[in-house]
Amino acid sequence: MKEMTYEPNKKSLSTHEIPDWFHDAKFGIFMHWSLSSVPAFAVTGLDLVEVIKTQGFKAQFKNNPYAEWYLNSLRIEGSPTHKHHLETYGEDFSYDDFVPMFNEAIKKWNPDEMAEIIKKAGAKYVCFVTKHHDGFLLWPSEYPNPHKENYMASRDIVGELSKAVKSKGMRMTFYYSGALDWSFNPNPIRDVPSFLLNGPTSPEYTEYANNHWYELIDKYGTDILWNDIGYPPDANIYELFAYYYNKNPDGVINDRWMQVGKRLRKIAKAPLIRNFVNWVAKKVMAGGGGASPAPFHCDYRTPEYRSFPEIQKHKWETCRGVGNSFGYNKEEKDEDYLTPEDLIRMFIDIVSKNGNLLLNVGPMADGTIPEIQQKCILGLGKWLEVNGEAIYGTRPWIRAESETIDGIGVRFTKKPDALYAIILDKPKTSEITIKSLRIDEPARIELFGVEGTLEWTQKDDNLAIKVPEKLEDFPAYALKITPKP
Repeated sequence: MKEMTYEPNKKSLSTHEIPDWFHDAKFGIFMHWSLSSVPAFAVTGLDLVEVIKTQGFKAQFKNNPYAEWYLNSLRIEGSPTHKHHLETYGEDFSYDDFVPMFNEAIKKWNPDEMAEIIKKAGAKYVCFVTKHHDGFLLWPSEYPNPHKENYMASRDIVGELSKAVKSKGMRMTFYYSGALDWSFNPNPIRDVPSFLLNGPTSPEYTEYANNHWYELIDKYGTDILWNDIGYPPDANIYELFAYYYNKNPDGVINDRWMQVGKRLRKIAKAPLIRNFVNWVAKKVMAGGGGASPAPFHCDYRTPEYRSFPEIQKHKWETCRGVGNSFGYNKEEKDEDYLTPEDLIRMFIDIVSKNGNLLLNVGPMADGTIPEIQQKCILGLGKWLEVNGEAIYGTRPWIRAESETIDGIGVRFTKKPDALYAIILDKPKTSEITIKSLRIDEPARIELFGVEGTLEWTQKDDNLAIKVPEKLEDFPAYALKITPKP
């Protein structure tokens, strides 16, 4: 990373280059853990995009599959969460009553054990949610919530986890809910316009959010500013960005800093405009969209629960949960979670197209990562122990995809001296033939996990490779071809 001083303007900030560590890392663990981990409830069995397409955004927010949105869902009378809360806790039990329950539970938490699980999963960085939309703080901030006394964790979770993660050679990064804070706004989000208008805009909140980001940067250090939803319209994000880059030139900034100005907020309240905004957002989601519009400056994009069909010129990072929720949802069953096999193949596809995967785990209130989530991420870690060379530190090749003549998908990655062809299933015979791949003598082909080199022949434009008849069962098999064609 070149040495320079960044100024708080678009021209200066645009000279920032994404550091190699972020390109090389490929895999990070996201972690949503807050008060919502106590009730740990959200509806299951619903496809979010399908609900939006068929029933609209009001139905989606009323039946939100994200457990970390518990407070918003609770505020929508008649929602499944509202009914569950009344039946489980009673009418006089508020969301704030989860605070002592959460603080009692986290006494059992062991940050080193948590970091060790993440390390074994093969993650190179952790993105921890320091404050989600409910406004509850996971560190002892010098800037406490002005509306709720002691509205923070009784342990310095941010600090303790940062120390444990860094001690194991991983990078620590922070998420912060910049636009939404439901401790400042009691009105629920019911549709897209109310989603756009829900974020507080007062000078008090703008200063509060700014103070938190500067505090997190100065007190703990973070290699990513992972902001969510947007940011207060009167905040000078260029000043924050320049301060951050000058403090940490190897840092990166995500794309979720959209600032919805007061004029646009006023227009969005008009009934006809509300209907139009809902219609446009519905069309975008139905077409596979979901990431927020890019702000004036960012280092990379962050699509959610989706990928891209082709190699992207600019760096991106898809985020999603191991299940259908980010926060822990005890209602989810096995069928709601990714299998290790599906995760591995999805991950390989993302990497081949210039993406990173930020995969979320949602701990229980006491910090335990549920066994079903561990099974999934540790399955990926086991695969990476054998095949990680074909993933870490690679870049996209001239194309991302091919297939074998019997229909098995193939994904490509590269390094300066090698091409990696990753077969997305177990070969059906002792010879695999990759379509439209030409190499020249004296190229060597190796299969990770197998000693020696493999025999190969060029059959017109297709590459035929002899593989051992007995292979260990893996969801995918990585071939190393040197020199790179």
